[in-house]
Amino acid sequence: MIKADHRPLYLQVIDKLKADIESFEEGQKLPSEFELSKQLGVSRATLREALRLLEEDGLVVRRHGVGTFVHSKPLFSAGIEELHSVTDMIANAHMKPGTIFLSSSLHEASEEDRSRFNRPYMDAVMNIERVRTADGMPVVYCMDIIPKELLGNHSIHETKSIFRFLQEAGKWIDYAITYIEPIGYHEHISELLECNAETSLLLLKQTHYDVNDEPVLYSLNYFRADKFKFHVVRRRDM
Repeated sequence: MIKADHRPLYLQVIDKLKADIESFEEGQKLPSEFELSKQLGVSRATLREALRLLEEDGLVVRRHGVGTFVHSKPLFSAGIEELHSVTDMIANAHMKPGTIFLSSSLHEASEEDRSRFNRPYMDAVMNIERVRTADGMPVVYCMDIIPKELLGNHSIHETKSIFRFLQEAGKWIDYAITYIEPIGYHEHISELLECNAETSLLLLKQTHYDVNDEPVLYSLNYFRADKFKFHVVRRRDM
């Protein structure tokens, strides 16, 4: 029960809920608002304010009409301004990176492909579809698109980092322009990543450029939002 002190009641509720959450498993559903407010002896308005702040802190996630759940703690955290391969991100978290190779295929280049890679006469692109794992757990679905003319005589090994493959082909990736889209359950990809219906995904659409500002790789990377957290450092322009 809430102990009497001089702090606002919702702060006391937060402390009590934080202590209780430690005994819950990730993804476990909390009791209903009615049950919690009764247990704590507070109004539902006070409880909702406490839950709102806990959600802002990333400790719980509330789903309208479903309930409140203990939020899964991200395994990986990275600055979005830092360009790392998925392999390096997993390795930096002291986990073993792995690859489930799904497919690779040549496709006739579309007008969108030619525009994206700034190659008006490009005839074909290679599509590579993989699932990346961390200690055997699927965490990222990757679709990588590379102009066929960059492949040369180099072969793409099923487990090799695309970044390293391009380096061997003489193309060193220098930077990428990235767009991030949060998406919900995806019928195909969520199943590959062994996500339940409540687990959302973060889609990173990235065009990678080499040191000569030439686009050499386009990637669609679907990250499990319960396993990855991205942040950005914003600096004031003086």
